[in-house]
Amino acid sequence: MTETISAVVVNYNAGDLLLACIDSLIACPIVGEIIVVDNASHDGSLEAIQDFERVIIIRNSQNLGFATACNKGIELAKFDFILFLNPDCTFEKGTFIQIMQCMQSDERIGMAGGLLVNPDGSEQAGCRRSVPTPWRSFVRAFGLYRFEARWPRLFCDFNQLNQPMPSVPIEVEALSGACMLVKREAIEDVGLWDEDYFLHCEDLDWCMRFRLKEWKVVFVPNAKVVHAIGACSHSRPIFVEWHKHKGMIRFYRKFFSHQYPGVLMWLVVIGVWFRFFMVAIHHSLRSVRSKGLK
Repeated sequence: MTETISAVVVNYNAGDLLLACIDSLIACPIVGEIIVVDNASHDGSLEAIQDFERVIIIRNSQNLGFATACNKGIELAKFDFILFLNPDCTFEKGTFIQIMQCMQSDERIGMAGGLLVNPDGSEQAGCRRSVPTPWRSFVRAFGLYRFEARWPRLFCDFNQLNQPMPSVPIEVEALSGACMLVKREAIEDVGLWDEDYFLHCEDLDWCMRFRLKEWKVVFVPNAKVVHAIGACSHSRPIFVEWHKHKGMIRFYRKFFSHQYPGVLMWLVVIGVWFRFFMVAIHHSLRSVRSKGLK
């Protein structure tokens, strides 16, 4: 299998993880080019890769957000398959050969991703999931997913960690933006990443739009990718949570306003911001406690 993939890596202060990610991509025989879009990192993470021949670096003067950075990568990509990979991900060189073979088995597969695992080998939430509609998010937040076995249609959990691991590739509603292999033809049909998201939920948005255009989104269970989740965002948890919850509101309004009209949508918005303030308080208290222990 010849070089057929343009890899796009959005970097923001990933440190040594960026180098490990690039090493994995260089070792992959079907990756023809690696485009690193840097959102104004200040940790020196680019220094270790700036002399690599196969690496193209785009240096943004400010943090433009994930979606905008991905679109900048698409503008430069020259191959028909584009891989979006977080800088805190590593993999064995045969991983994306499996995903590519899956994509080439069906012309309507527009996007595919592998099994994201934590460094300890456990499955990571988000690599295979249902769309977190407002109702499903409510079910998750209040633990009602425990009743899924009895009433699966009513209390479906968008998190599929408790579902049996499939033995073959399966179609899913959504993948994680940490690892997505996408067909250029599908991008031209669906459109670019929505740049009105800054961080989080833009991957759900894209998956929704792919499926609305009848492109299949597929999870490949045997293609394992190690993801050190949160390594690039742990220093600013409240900033990340702000954009995550802001993205949730945009996502809900964009795709579900017809199902939750008027007062119901306002209740959803209030619920999202209430959750943000609770999470922000939690992070603030943790920060105070950790400083007090020093």
